Amino acid sequence: MPGKAQDMDTTATHRAAVVATAPAAASAPASLSPSRRAWLRFKRNRLGYWSLIAFCALVLLSLCAELVSSERPLVVRYQGQTYFPLLKDYPETTFGGDFATPTDYLDPFIQERLSAGSNWALYTVNRYGPNTLNYFAQAPNPSAPSAANWLGTDDRGRDLLAQLLYGFRVSVLFALALTFTGVLLGVVAGAIQGFFGGKTDLAFQRFIEIWGSMPELYLLIIFSAVLAPSIALLLVLLSLFGWMGLSDYVRAEFLRNRQLDYVKAARALGVGNAQIIWRHILPNSLTPVVTFLPFRMSAAILALTSLDFLGLGVPPGTPSLGELLSQGKNNIDAWWISLSTFAVLVVTLLLLTFMGDALRDALDPRKASQ
Repeated sequence: MPGKAQDMDTTATHRAAVVATAPAAASAPASLSPSRRAWLRFKRNRLGYWSLIAFCALVLLSLCAELVSSERPLVVRYQGQTYFPLLKDYPETTFGGDFATPTDYLDPFIQERLSAGSNWALYTVNRYGPNTLNYFAQAPNPSAPSAANWLGTDDRGRDLLAQLLYGFRVSVLFALALTFTGVLLGVVAGAIQGFFGGKTDLAFQRFIEIWGSMPELYLLIIFSAVLAPSIALLLVLLSLFGWMGLSDYVRAEFLRNRQLDYVKAARALGVGNAQIIWRHILPNSLTPVVTFLPFRMSAAILALTSLDFLGLGVPPGTPSLGELLSQGKNNIDAWWISLSTFAVLVVTLLLLTFMGDALRDALDPRKASQ
């Protein structure tokens, strides 16, 4: 009887323990995916997280630059008719002018016509476009910051704020395109080297050594002298040399991952090389690729700015941060040109650097368990 009573007590204690631990097990958090854990680690880095938000906000603002800075009104209501000058060119005769030329909305006569009676016009925040010349300005160019031009004008009379806004958009879009092509070529070259190894890897390494020793700047100068300058030409030339750094990291990841058990198991099951690369090794080799992206964008923005500063970049008339720096060098007294352009570059590169540092920490395998 004592033994039976002891067994009953043990069973009751076990049931109580199970009932007590059941709510705790039910309330335990679900297992998070590796990408989700990496995102949470990225968010914990406040500097990198807010840098990402600020950079995305600046990019979005630049993509909507026509709605923020333009010499054309967004909407015009004139003599009972509604016009959208941002979407369509209207001749001056539409608004009471004498000539059938495109309307100059900075002309005091046109502004007076648009504000007379029940007429009205809705303008952008900054009433200048990237190539707008204000022929009715009160000060010689380059003019200092004023109520009309918040950051002043350059030596051609163009509004500096509009130049910076549109030039930032050109730089970011160019950097994104150059980063995409560089990543694509670098991943393909690195994957082929690391997966096949042997003579294939050796041949690629010798090719990269020869190709990397070519004078990139001299080639840019030669092509700029022979062909008309364009963003597409610049993108092609820089893409031919911008993939080699990333290919080394991808190659090292493939050399390491191809020796692991899951790759050997896939081979034993008869999976083809293309499927092994695409579905098995590549997803596990993207850490250096993702970490590389912000720094690659910084290098691309600096490359475009440097080439524009030397006159080898975008075509004339295209908003450019490098051209503004060149104007600042040629107009030392116009301090607002160099100062504002330098500030935009510094803020952009700092945001990208902080994002890159946060990505590197978030994807660090030593912190994967955190």
